[in-house]
Amino acid sequence: MTSSFTSMIWPANSRKIAAAIVISTLSLTCISALASRLDNSPTALAALQVKANKAQPRDKCFLYAELVSQMTDLAGQQFNAGDSERATETLKQVQSYAENIHAGLPDNSKKLIDAELLMRHTSLRLTDILHEAAEEDRPALEVTLKQLNQVHAQLMMQVFEK
Repeated sequence: MTSSFTSMIWPANSRKIAAAIVISTLSLTCISALASRLDNSPTALAALQVKANKAQPRDKCFLYAELVSQMTDLAGQQFNAGDSERATETLKQVQSYAENIHAGLPDNSKKLIDAELLMRHTSLRLTDILHEAAEEDRPALEVTLKQLNQVHAQLMMQVFEK
């Protein structure tokens, strides 16, 4: 009887949406915990870049999303340290890696939901950086944020097509 009562209250589509929200929330929590432990050292970033470049096409999406996330954190640290020139160069790299996600997204991408959540989280962090940035640094941040939002939207569409 509980099952039929639940069916009347929660139609099938609503249950799917609720399940997706729960999964997204749990995944975002895990990604946030992982992101706080990531190493943004040049050696770690270079190793991740090599790994992403050599990965199978279905693995590249998530690896490039990780790279975008870590490089965004690095740019934020550089802005906070007053090194706008290096931060702007880092943002150019972020744009390049985001383009790699956008251009090479296969239909059978592994960890697609994780990549989408990571891109959403990264866009939010970049928005925070933008709000705290000096006026002269904002154009580069706005261009990068626009691109990350486009990639995030593409990933979201890909997730919901499946």
